[in-house]
Amino acid sequence: MSSVTQNTFSVILCVEFITGSLGNGFIALVNCVDWVKRRKISLVDQILTALALSRIGVLWLSLLNWWVSVLYPVQSRTGEMVKRIYVSWTITNHFSIWFATSLCIFYFLKIANFSNSIFLYLKWRIEKVVSVTLLISLFLLCLNIVLLNTYIDVWIDRYKGNRTFHYSSRNPSVFSTLLLFTNTMFTFIPFTVSVTTFLLLIFSLWKHLKKMQHNARGLRDTSTTAHVKALQTVIIFLLLYTTYFLSFLVQVWSSEFLEKSLIVSFCQTAGIAFPSGHSYVLIVGNSKLKKACLLVLWWLRCRFKDVEPPGP
Repeated sequence: MSSVTQNTFSVILCVEFITGSLGNGFIALVNCVDWVKRRKISLVDQILTALALSRIGVLWLSLLNWWVSVLYPVQSRTGEMVKRIYVSWTITNHFSIWFATSLCIFYFLKIANFSNSIFLYLKWRIEKVVSVTLLISLFLLCLNIVLLNTYIDVWIDRYKGNRTFHYSSRNPSVFSTLLLFTNTMFTFIPFTVSVTTFLLLIFSLWKHLKKMQHNARGLRDTSTTAHVKALQTVIIFLLLYTTYFLSFLVQVWSSEFLEKSLIVSFCQTAGIAFPSGHSYVLIVGNSKLKKACLLVLWWLRCRFKDVEPPGP
């Protein structure tokens, strides 16, 4: 890969890192300050805070991995380093994805309207549903880490231990495909759950509109507005999530070209757009975060233009 292309991807990655860290850091800070003031925190704020912190970890690890691979390409491909990078990134990425999925489940149960007894049972126990979802995700995380460690240890032992093992020594495409395919399969599970909640939200909105038309009422009520607002947020979320998921698949399909690293670099920068850009979608879609963001922007404007901030 040419130096110009590498520098371009490096600049894009740094911009995504800065914007993502600011956005996610803002979400965590606002919720933590509100938690201290009120001495309590709602379930959705707990999920948002945990999601923001996990995504900061993903961004930092992605940036660290990028610069280590650029500055120390040989050292970054030793067996021990490969294990540390993959396991650390897998843990933070796992929590980031599953907290986002839990947020989708929360909004789906909170907004959707179904008369099904199972749905109503889950709707009345949202906290337990989210807790069980995260417990299941912990089991999947343990299984994922065990598989990754097994693959790496077997590969290291095959090439006479850590000292002589080198990631690109022999047939790197097979090794890379195993690791990427494993992470892709474990990412596919929460991705499927998120898509399912999205489709069910659409079905719930369709049923609600049909019911309102049958009752000769207007098409805009509180429930309809909540459905539409949730769907708008989820659509953007799924677009970013799909880009993130496809970045894994592309790397698996093109693993034989990893030596060129152009495809890998493109997929890395495209994938980071999900944890980076989605934070601003969450800020705009949350009234408390949006209000806090506007106050910060007014404060910055006052600092530079001496304009009076808006009233409370």
